[in-house]
Amino acid sequence: MTRIKLLLVLTAATAVVAMATTAGAAATGIADHFGFGPVRSGTPVAAAHFELSSPDLRNNQAIALAQVANIFGCHGGNQAPRLQWSGAPAGTQSYAVTMFDPYAPTGSGFWHWLVWDIPASDHSLSGTPPAGAVSGTNDAGLTGYLGPCPPPGDIVHRYQLTVFALDVPSLGLPPETHAAVVGFVMRTHILATGQLIGTYQQPG
Repeated sequence: MTRIKLLLVLTAATAVVAMATTAGAAATGIADHFGFGPVRSGTPVAAAHFELSSPDLRNNQAIALAQVANIFGCHGGNQAPRLQWSGAPAGTQSYAVTMFDPYAPTGSGFWHWLVWDIPASDHSLSGTPPAGAVSGTNDAGLTGYLGPCPPPGDIVHRYQLTVFALDVPSLGLPPETHAAVVGFVMRTHILATGQLIGTYQQPG
């Protein structure tokens, strides 16, 4: 009888552990269901670097709600961060700005923001792009900036905000050009880059 009781207790304990494990796996959310693969950089290894800063974002720190998206279930302000840069190399004829999320569970990342043909005389971007610049189409099919909005319960995403110094005054591309094509055309014209990383995680 004692042995039977012991077996019952052990069986019940095993069941509790199994339930707890299942609940724990469910609690980790969507991140367990998507793998990670490398996204090849479009920036030449030999490209130089220059200083990029923002009054709205600190490098490797969380993105503020003001910059988070206001669609897809997110309720941020969707305001593009203000950017300032200096130290680009001689020969720079224009700048391009991108914001990319390589952690998006799409198989190809997600482009949140693209602006190109920014005149070489400009060293900041705030609100509306300057005259002559092209505001591109993000991966949501919208023109201009779209803030972070990762899946609820997913891992922390790291958003790459990059300013590119280019050796041409214009890429000659219309606003509806897909981000992948912009990157492909731009890759042979990159002299240097400045970059900030912003992080964001949406609670599950």
